[in-house]
Amino acid sequence: MEALGNLGINLSYLVVQILNFFIVMLLLSAWAYKPIVKILDERSAKIAQSLEDAREAAEARDNANSEAEKIISDAQAERAKIIAEATQRAENSASEVQKSVENERAQLLEQAQEAAEQYKENVLLDIRPQVAAMAIAAANKIISSELDEARQKALVDEFFSGIAAGKVSVLDGASLQGENAVVTSAITLTPDEQKQIEAELKDKLGSAIEIAFQVDPGILGGIVVRVGEHEIDGSARRALETLQQTLI
Repeated sequence: MEALGNLGINLSYLVVQILNFFIVMLLLSAWAYKPIVKILDERSAKIAQSLEDAREAAEARDNANSEAEKIISDAQAERAKIIAEATQRAENSASEVQKSVENERAQLLEQAQEAAEQYKENVLLDIRPQVAAMAIAAANKIISSELDEARQKALVDEFFSGIAAGKVSVLDGASLQGENAVVTSAITLTPDEQKQIEAELKDKLGSAIEIAFQVDPGILGGIVVRVGEHEIDGSARRALETLQQTLI
């Protein structure tokens, strides 16, 4: 005690100060420290929650950005697909239109060709009497005698059709084989003449044979019959060529 007194320390006062300190500490612990710690804990919890919310918000934002990019990518792909399909449809439509135009043009050309061919045959058929009249007039001068009308008609028909006395002269004794026949005349044959030729061809080759008739004024008269690779030329042109070679 004396030592404390020598140091200038009052023991009683020291004890009182120590007691006051503990009392203050108890009071601060009860009324100040715990509330402050509680407040700090709550703030720490709020900060932690805020950080967690911020993290979740960042994740949500990243997910939203990824989803948005995916949606945009899908939309761009869909747009490209739609454009490609529309382009393809347009090209197909243009191709179909072009084909339709080409087909229509081809049909028109074919119809025009058929019409021209028919017109030519009709003209040739119309001028048949005139040609016959000139031939008969020439024949009359040569033989110095008149031919009656029936005989004139028979000679004309025989000259252009190659049918004499009810027979197709070029087919008489001919040996033919084939499934298709083409008959060429200088002018359009009459229906009766065509039937006569068809009947004799079918008699030689069978009823299943297909027969086509065509006109070539260049043969002058008579008919040319082609069956497969075999041709029987009974035309007036051929007769003139043969006569020319004989005279030479």
